[in-house]
Amino acid sequence: KHLARMKELEAMQTKFDENSSYSTRHHKLHLRKAQRSGISVRLSKGKINVVYPQILNPHSKILQTAVRKGIERALRLEAKQYLPDKVKEFAEKHEFKYNKLTLKNIKSRWGSCSRKNNINLSIHLMRLPDHLIDYVILHELVHTVHHNHSAKFWKMLNNITGGSKVLDKEFKKYRISIY
Repeated sequence: KHLARMKELEAMQTKFDENSSYSTRHHKLHLRKAQRSGISVRLSKGKINVVYPQILNPHSKILQTAVRKGIERALRLEAKQYLPDKVKEFAEKHEFKYNKLTLKNIKSRWGSCSRKNNINLSIHLMRLPDHLIDYVILHELVHTVHHNHSAKFWKMLNNITGGSKVLDKEFKKYRISIY
């Protein structure tokens, strides 16, 4: 069953090629064939430049993996520029205390908060609209007070966001993986 599900998910994945139009907040994907022996992935001037050998099938797994790595590099860069300031701003505004913020290529969840109040955020948050990024950050900051999803947790989050259940439902429409 698991193998069949994995094949199904792979079939759903976007196949990037020279005609693909994909952008992060500040980078646009550009794929180009060239006479070369290997794949090159570089971030430069708002572009994710992927150059690959002419003989390589654009839908090959190796190229698709390289493209996704390039997109993840762009997301990481954008996350480093945006998320720490946002977390600090909300923590100060709502008087939350957190220990450490870590940005990770987490593909199973948008964020987490440890018992030591260390906050982990997925770089894939950068693919969400601003109000949902804010919601996830506030969700994790509330966990610095309530380390569970108790009624007290939801009440505090709702008081801050003014509609936590609606926002929670909205962001579940998004996938963490790049499809």
